[in-house]
Amino acid sequence: MKNTYTECPILSQAECNKGMLAIDDALYAIGGKWKLRIILALRYGKKRFNELQRTVPGISARVLSNELKELELNGFVRRNVFPQSPVLVEYEATEYSRSLDEIIKALSDWGGQHKHKVKREMQKAVEMF
Repeated sequence: MKNTYTECPILSQAECNKGMLAIDDALYAIGGKWKLRIILALRYGKKRFNELQRTVPGISARVLSNELKELELNGFVRRNVFPQSPVLVEYEATEYSRSLDEIIKALSDWGGQHKHKVKREMQKAVEMF
């Protein structure tokens, strides 16, 4: 059954449904706790698996492995295997990952504003008591 969204105050019903489905697709590709963090970590250069795991604090090896596979399937990360002994595997952000620049900047800006707003509101609540 196809998802439909019944109330959208600023768009027509068809545009709203199309927009919501596009957001679903975007969140599938880059959503979750780790994907954007991994992409950002790789923006500073190629990294081997363990180096990448140290760069993204708190991520487990299993989760990192799964996220890298999904990011590779979606074209954001490239896995390079060098056949030497021992085998060397490096990960790098693709040029396509740059298509997320505006989104990352907007999320970063909004996150800072939101944190500031919440701190302000918490401080006001503390002052009331």
